[in-house]
Amino acid sequence: MCRYLFSSCLIFLACTSSASADRIKDIASVQGVRLNQLVGYGLVVGLDGSGDQSSQTPYTVQSLKSMLSRLGVTLAPGDSPQPKNVAAVSVNTDLPPFAKPGQTIDVTVASIGNAKSLRGGTLLLTPLKGADGNVYAMAQGNLIVGGLGVEGKDGSKITINVPSAGRIPNGATVERTVPSSFNEGNILTLNLNTPDFSTSQNTAESINAAFGEEVAVPLDATSVRVHAPLDPGQKVSFMAMLENIEVKTGEAPARVIINSRTGTVVISSHVRVLPAAVSHGNLIVTITESSQVSQPNPFSSGQTAVVPQSSIKVEEERRRAFVFNPGTSLDDIVRAINQVGAAPGDLVAILEALKQAGALKAELIVI
Repeated sequence: MCRYLFSSCLIFLACTSSASADRIKDIASVQGVRLNQLVGYGLVVGLDGSGDQSSQTPYTVQSLKSMLSRLGVTLAPGDSPQPKNVAAVSVNTDLPPFAKPGQTIDVTVASIGNAKSLRGGTLLLTPLKGADGNVYAMAQGNLIVGGLGVEGKDGSKITINVPSAGRIPNGATVERTVPSSFNEGNILTLNLNTPDFSTSQNTAESINAAFGEEVAVPLDATSVRVHAPLDPGQKVSFMAMLENIEVKTGEAPARVIINSRTGTVVISSHVRVLPAAVSHGNLIVTITESSQVSQPNPFSSGQTAVVPQSSIKVEEERRRAFVFNPGTSLDDIVRAINQVGAAPGDLVAILEALKQAGALKAELIVI
């Protein structure tokens, strides 16, 4: 029996938002103080036969020959190493702000060939470069791989997580410092993580209340300009006090977020609807498959056969209509929809229809 229900079973989530006080360090960042992405190409050796296949990844053989040549090993013209224990990998990491030479950072290693697993491998010395082409760190070490892959001779295999990627804790050593504008001049710019005019204004007012008038000036919905001491030591002390100042953040706008892939629906607390009447029901189609044996008459030329029979039944669930009065709040919406037994899939259809009718006073976002 096949049963088709023309409504999606989704998850409904309702969230509320209200003005709250947060520290500046939690809602903003200092312009110029940022992470920098590094990437490199290297070789992982010591694999148990789970490395790249030379016939499909010639660049692994080329890289292996180049490495051996730099180490003083000369191969005969006809020699071609079989890198079944070697894998070509990409190495990437984030260089924290103010990182100094000699400090160590974690790196992520991922196969770029057809290696089946990097478990038990060791990354050879790999330079990590920034977007400007300069080397900022050197990576090397033993991989920690959380995945596992097992394959039988008959082709059956079991894979747990992702065995072709791993990490090396403290696997890279910083070799170069990234220039920062933090100690240049006496002007700092705070950039809000979530642009909001109210939060920008409140941030400037809170800073001025702590350090004096005209220390901070809001530039737009994202940025606040702050006058800081010119001396680097005093600037650090100033920032230590500034980042712990609490700011009353602005309330989020009225939004309805719908995730079309997972079925999640999030409604903020400021969502309102104009007067509207809604009637919604589900259409259920049930198809039942059965088989009947057709037996011919005795002494006839017919043959016994199995004849399929289908039964199709269409049902339409009757739902009561409900009315949204002026100024309906989130609680009213949820209560009205729950009373008629509407599923989250029905909720999505209702909200989209209200938006098209101009009755939903909120931004409808589908992700």
